[in-house]
Amino acid sequence: MKGLVYKSTGSWYLVKTPEGKPFQARIRGKMKIDDITSTNPVTVGDVVEFEPEVPGSNIATINLIHNRRNYINRQAPSNRYHHHIIAANIDQSVLLCTIREPRTSQGFIDRFLITSEAYHVPAIIVFNKADLYRKKEMEKYEAWKEMYETIGYKVCLMSVKELEGTEPIKKLLQNKITLISGHSGVGKSSFINTIFPSIQLKTQEVSEWSGKGLHTTTFAEMYDLPEGGKIIDTPGIREFGLVDISRQELSHYFPEMRVLIQDCQFNNCLHLNEPGCAVKTAVEEGKINMDRYISYCNILDSIEEKVH
Repeated sequence: MKGLVYKSTGSWYLVKTPEGKPFQARIRGKMKIDDITSTNPVTVGDVVEFEPEVPGSNIATINLIHNRRNYINRQAPSNRYHHHIIAANIDQSVLLCTIREPRTSQGFIDRFLITSEAYHVPAIIVFNKADLYRKKEMEKYEAWKEMYETIGYKVCLMSVKELEGTEPIKKLLQNKITLISGHSGVGKSSFINTIFPSIQLKTQEVSEWSGKGLHTTTFAEMYDLPEGGKIIDTPGIREFGLVDISRQELSHYFPEMRVLIQDCQFNNCLHLNEPGCAVKTAVEEGKINMDRYISYCNILDSIEEKVH
């Protein structure tokens, strides 16, 4: 039988048939030791083949994972040398951000965008909690909107609390499989509950003492949308660690740099101090945003070069 993985809890998976019949499934023993480097061999969004363990039972065994057309992954929280696949076979990703309570850093946004670029998943940036923004925060939002839209990303502003700006985003989700991600406390669960009341996820306030969001989603889970499409809600992410991206590759995942790489004098240019660097020239001429270039340098600095 063929099915789609809707939820992963580590060892058990919620799998649904094309008709929507649910099964609690687990992996066939030897699949776990196949050549899979991620901490989770099966992930939400995977298309799998499975069989009921007993005829008529809703307990099943997964015995094949179909090839993924794409996926999004990050460093495993428990081990920086392993990766954790967040979701597979998605049409787009939405990064929910906030400029205050809690504040999303540009570094976090850029790491998420790099991962989306690396796995060919179109990304949309949505800023929530507009009702809390004063003049300073609105100026920051406008600057970021211009910076990201100039290089091809869609940027939206909304207030789930005031029900402002949510309808255009709801339309963007129709008939697509969308991964929704972001820090804990940015309002992912409130957003999903507001635009799709039938889902009703648990929500919690941002922790007073730390200003950080409290985790409410423990595992990624997919939900069917009433008007067509699916969303994948993910656990709140504190840090977004890149995996399998080398220092040499990094600039390929900055769209504004990617178009200039062929013009650099050296084909292994890291765009730091090399002569004849087209990227550095573009930064100096204001064609590449200085904040994005600084973010590139910071991320480049954090990537350990593999020793062969």
